[in-house]
Amino acid sequence: MADASTPQQAQALSPAALDQLFRTARTHNELGGEVGDETLRELYDLMKWGPTSANMSPARLVFVKSAEAKTKLGPALDEGNYAKTMAAPVTVIVGFDEDFHEKLPYLFPHTDAKSWFNGPRENRSPAAFRNGSLQGAYLILAARALGLDCGPMSGFDNAKVDEAFFAGTTIKSNFLVNLGHGDPAKLFARSPRLPFDEAARIL
Repeated sequence: MADASTPQQAQALSPAALDQLFRTARTHNELGGEVGDETLRELYDLMKWGPTSANMSPARLVFVKSAEAKTKLGPALDEGNYAKTMAAPVTVIVGFDEDFHEKLPYLFPHTDAKSWFNGPRENRSPAAFRNGSLQGAYLILAARALGLDCGPMSGFDNAKVDEAFFAGTTIKSNFLVNLGHGDPAKLFARSPRLPFDEAARIL
């Protein structure tokens, strides 16, 4: 019998779980209900385990929930995104820290990874953006896993968001994700996806 410390081979998730994460999950424009602070903490504690280069974990999140915070966010939104974002229980600003390397002695202590990213900030920005985007995708999957619906979007003025929420920091906004509970009856028919042979090759 295997010892409790013996790594176990991962098993495929159930079809129902795969549906919830991917196959039947949808982007919702209208989100309601309530999302408690403990759920947001649980959400972060799931998404943080997704892999990033050298465990750099550059994503920085702002959970816009209060009326005061929504008032700050509103002027940055495109007209088509305003009403649905103001109505959503929570909007997540997914940002990335261009000085993520300052945390690497803690996050990746096996070697001097911080030195890999020393120097001009613009040289770190692509890595911060790429890995922060990955973490934003993990956030969407973690939210779905917790039974939340998501409405990820661009359609806002990044400079205004950065000024309102990240002034004086090395953090920049990437995209927004509305969180809550959607009504499947209000969704339009699902758009198609490319088949394997049009989007992928096995070499």
